[in-house]
Amino acid sequence: AIGIYITFRILDIADLTVDGSIGTGGAVCIMMMLSGHNVYVSMLVATLAGMAAGLVTGLFHTFMGIPAILAGILTQFGLYSINLKIMGKANQAIGVDKYDLLVALRYVKNVPFYKNTIFVVTVVVIILIAILYWFFGTEIGCAIRATGNNPDMVRSSSINPVKTTIIGLCISNAFTALSGCLLAQSQKSVSIDIGTGMVTVALASLLIGGAFFGKGKIPLRIFGMVVGAFVFRLVYTIALRFNLPAFMLKFVSSVIVILAISGPYLKKQLPYLVEFFSSQRTLLMFVVLSRPHSRFVQADGFCFHATIYHCSETTVS
Repeated sequence: AIGIYITFRILDIADLTVDGSIGTGGAVCIMMMLSGHNVYVSMLVATLAGMAAGLVTGLFHTFMGIPAILAGILTQFGLYSINLKIMGKANQAIGVDKYDLLVALRYVKNVPFYKNTIFVVTVVVIILIAILYWFFGTEIGCAIRATGNNPDMVRSSSINPVKTTIIGLCISNAFTALSGCLLAQSQKSVSIDIGTGMVTVALASLLIGGAFFGKGKIPLRIFGMVVGAFVFRLVYTIALRFNLPAFMLKFVSSVIVILAISGPYLKKQLPYLVEFFSSQRTLLMFVVLSRPHSRFVQADGFCFHATIYHCSETTVS
């Protein structure tokens, strides 16, 4: 969700690389740990791999003139084969007993608080929010924000928007790859389809969080993305409680995204919609009362509403 926030909200780019870069982060992290590397070194290299994926998308978009959404799709397709090559097969498992994982579902109960998965993830999120808050206050961070708002103004200020766009995409996919590391460790495995549908989840979290904290400062908005992710998963849990089949979960995701996207617009249009349907109802009643075989006698314009009210319980033949 944080990675999508950087591209979708700050850069104003629809980047679909995340479905591939989250799998790249998980694949690199798990394979390096299986090779005997430390968990922190593995996560660092995986984050750099995600940054490289963002760099490729940025080069496709800026230097080759490919639209951003298509550039992300092309990179995502390429990452599918790369991830499969990294893992060697479609699925790789890692044991929590043999390897020192940073997060795992087993670390939720009966462990010291500093190893608790919820505590670790909370600390990671706080650190990421602090880093982003500091970064977007720097000169290059302000340039990235300005690129999303007004690229022409950035060019007139002697700032290269190509550079800021590529940096933004690299940072976004680096965070996405880092989340892939944590997700793969919590699942104790990484599969080739680990990133399938993640862009939908992230977009839903972004829009739901924006409904709660959409007008605050950057740290509050990023925190809203986290809240949105929890709300989205809560809806998923409720759907599972009603014993919905597994194939319906994608439908539930699409409904959530539709409501999240259309909600603010429909809220603004609600007074107009109420007025429209009220006028349609008045017009319908006028047509019914104006039928030639009606028993009602036409009244003057200023008595029309009184006539409707008086005859509302009368049978119209």
